Amino acid sequence: MIFSLILLAPSWGGMINGIMTLSGAWHKLRDDPILRFLIVSLSFYGMSTFEGPMMSIKTVNALSHYTDWTVGHVHSGALGWVGLVTMGSMYYLIPRLFGQKQMYSVKAIEVHFWTATIGIVIYIAAMWIAGVMQGLMWRAINPDGTLTYTFVESVKASMPFYVLRLGGGLLYLGGMCLMMWNVVKTATMGRSIDVQIPAVTAHA
Repeated sequence: MIFSLILLAPSWGGMINGIMTLSGAWHKLRDDPILRFLIVSLSFYGMSTFEGPMMSIKTVNALSHYTDWTVGHVHSGALGWVGLVTMGSMYYLIPRLFGQKQMYSVKAIEVHFWTATIGIVIYIAAMWIAGVMQGLMWRAINPDGTLTYTFVESVKASMPFYVLRLGGGLLYLGGMCLMMWNVVKTATMGRSIDVQIPAVTAHA
């Protein structure tokens, strides 16, 4: 338990530092979808770095091990944290790479933010619920010591959550396709810019 808290402290320090950077400027979230990507990614970062140490606790791990709960945890970090912060960074950098002030369609960025966020929430929530259910079913024992449920029964019970997982994944993928279109349109509008490069002077 103490080791889990030690692991959590620096991760949450980084998350709080990132969120508090916006102190006094929260109103910018209303108009800047790129900033939303970055802030929501920090939220997923905090959530996944809390969940990881918690899942290392023996009693929790006994329930979650080998279940889809672990899948949901990994994807909350991979798609929610790393994915969203990467998308936000690219939306900021790509227009500057092609000499533009902003992306071709800011509205498309807005739509992408919501499809990605809703998609990953559906995805990981379905995996969390399925994982807890699987862990409980695998641990259920009859009075005579035999297992109450077979592995196949746990898979059948998980099917509705796999459908939700597919729907969330398709939403997330659809947002990425929209981003690709936006990047291509921005790139085709690109223009070359003359930039003054300062000469390097040798010091005696």
